[in-house]
Amino acid sequence: MGTWDIGPFENDTAADFAYTLDETVPDERENLIRRALVRTVRARDYLDSPEAVEAVAAAALVAAQCPEGEPITTSYGPDRALPLLADDLRTLAAEALDRVLAEESELAELWDETVDGPRWRQSIDRLRAILDPRTGPQEDPLFEI
Repeated sequence: MGTWDIGPFENDTAADFAYTLDETVPDERENLIRRALVRTVRARDYLDSPEAVEAVAAAALVAAQCPEGEPITTSYGPDRALPLLADDLRTLAAEALDRVLAEESELAELWDETVDGPRWRQSIDRLRAILDPRTGPQEDPLFEI
């Protein structure tokens, strides 16, 4: 896997996913995103890195359309505009990110072996919080007044 930074499109697999999105007819782009997310959520055994990388990229595209989301500005992301994505993709994208961070995820294992692993996990956590703000950082009950 050619990876040059922690961003969702800063690796070869995600850049290829973006290219495929650009080459897909506009009416099918949402389905391509949905399939990447569903494939990851449904993975019951070991989740291979390419599937996880595509899920992270797809989740970033969904998050970009959320109120707190950041637009995808990297030149490695899709060049063509996406349609307004269905609201149910937010939940699906959050579930896919949970699976990417879970045990038996090659992508998480690969990042955990690097010095940038904690930064990568934080970036995934930020995406997750945008997709489902209810799961943001919890207060520590020991410090409640």
